[in-house]
Amino acid sequence: MMPLTFAKAGEENIIKKIGGTPEVKKHLSDLGFVVGGTVTVVNTLGGNMIVNVKDSRVAIDKQMANKIMI
Repeated sequence: MMPLTFAKAGEENIIKKIGGTPEVKKHLSDLGFVVGGTVTVVNTLGGNMIVNVKDSRVAIDKQMANKIMI
């Protein structure tokens, strides 16, 4: 298991765990980041990431990406 920040662009990964406070977990869940779901890194720009999750593109910062374990 590793944080999403270590994923390579274009590689599809399965979300294994989501960390953080209950508020952070709810926010990520609302964006589509759920355990068992897939996430693909599209691009990384200055530590921030653009990812495909549930057929939509989402931009998240490095702190949020570190809470998503793949």
